[in-house]
Amino acid sequence: MKIEAFELERWQSVWENHVELNIAESGVEPLSVRELVENSGDLARVLDVRLGYPQTNGSEELRSRIAALYPDAKTENVLLTCGGAEANYVVTWGLVERGDEVIFMQPNYMQVAGLARSFGAEVKPWWLREELNWAPDANELARLVTPKTKIIAICNPSNPTGAVLSDSAMDAICAAAEKAGAWILADEVYRGAEFSGRTTASFYGRYKRTLCTAGLSKAYGLPGLRTGWVVGPAEMIEKLWGYHDYTSIGPTMLTDRIASLALAPERRAWLLERTRRILRENYPLVGDWLAGHADLFTHVKPSAGAIAWIGPRKNWNSASVAEALRARKGVLLVPGEQFAMPGYLRIGFGEGADKLRQALGRFDEWIAESADIAMARSR
Repeated sequence: MKIEAFELERWQSVWENHVELNIAESGVEPLSVRELVENSGDLARVLDVRLGYPQTNGSEELRSRIAALYPDAKTENVLLTCGGAEANYVVTWGLVERGDEVIFMQPNYMQVAGLARSFGAEVKPWWLREELNWAPDANELARLVTPKTKIIAICNPSNPTGAVLSDSAMDAICAAAEKAGAWILADEVYRGAEFSGRTTASFYGRYKRTLCTAGLSKAYGLPGLRTGWVVGPAEMIEKLWGYHDYTSIGPTMLTDRIASLALAPERRAWLLERTRRILRENYPLVGDWLAGHADLFTHVKPSAGAIAWIGPRKNWNSASVAEALRARKGVLLVPGEQFAMPGYLRIGFGEGADKLRQALGRFDEWIAESADIAMARSR
């Protein structure tokens, strides 16, 4: 089996620890263990963990706390994975056969599309529309679905646009999936990171063939725990556990314990409010900067997530822009080519405000220098 390069992950993993100002991340400032585990009793529960093999599908305690995030879910509806990436992997691996069709909402984190093509499926893009404030066209979805459609893969809230699907759009997706007998793979890893404070509705419970993936990386500020999960029908979760046996086998004992503490109701509420506060405080820096560059960029304000998706008004090659900012200014952001949308750029604003100001200032410097070069060439 041949796999295609996962350009976004390689771009970030190569450079994120070698630049001064990283605004490529799509989450918020990560917490330390000390910040997360303040209570002395909780700290003792962490320090007293014996480092043996864990329950490979996740402990009863942790799965029950994940199940509580979804309507009417129980522990048997939850499979714990090593990050949301493994959750998406085992779902795609468990469902896709050669010759299947996968309808893939775009722009999107490109993991599922790359995997599906590697497994022999045809991937059909279903585009969000900037003129609709990054909403999809439900009529287009209806035209894309065929009897060969195995998965409709969506990301809600969206990475990279930060848009949230309306109830009517969610209903249309469920209706299209039901017509084809397809599965919905709903990546909901940004659920909980809404500016409004109202948690986005899950696809779980709307349609029987739904598998929701998520984790603690984006809305919770805990990417280093590598905690993810799949929530779905119990018989499918049992099947996917068998695929999980061939990948990471299971989480670490420490991951399971700390993640369970993080999802205790009061601590979970504190984590999500922290994330939303960071978004509300930091986004105006990006919004004001973009307002000052309205001649260069288009932009729709995100509803969720620490990500700003900006489009070009000039004929710029965004991969070249991103490389120039990295090499000349020590600033890392994400070019649209890594989301199959050349020309666009993704800016992360979930970490320190001072770092964000510096990064945008250096972007200003690059813009000024590039304008000077262009003017000199035109003389």
